[in-house]
Amino acid sequence: MLKKIDHLGIAVTSIEEARPYYENVLGLKLDRIEEVPSQKVKTAFFDIGGVWLELLEPTSPESPIAKYLEKNPSGGLHHLAFLSDDVRNELASAGEKGIKLIDQTPRGGAGGMSIGFLHPKATLGVLTEFCSPAKD
Repeated sequence: MLKKIDHLGIAVTSIEEARPYYENVLGLKLDRIEEVPSQKVKTAFFDIGGVWLELLEPTSPESPIAKYLEKNPSGGLHHLAFLSDDVRNELASAGEKGIKLIDQTPRGGAGGMSIGFLHPKATLGVLTEFCSPAKD
């Protein structure tokens, strides 16, 4: 079951260059910066009212974020993530309803979360992520 919007993923060419906007203009406080080698990204998280803004900087030209930035050089909103009780069930349910999946099964994401994506061609152009705390 979906619980809330967990985060908005925002592609940036450089977290260090983007930070002043989020900190000095919007007045948000950086919570953490983390590298996710499996996703080939560095992330930075800002909390705003219980919803995270996740800045995504590519660490490799093969990163999905690098590919996004090739098409969108200014960066921008990359994905919308929903917190769920169980990513595996969300993916299975979406697949059963005919939604094209990027991930057939959950994988690891930032903050130790279990994540899975739906293809934007099947979700009205919005790359959609389900996430939940990884289960032991």
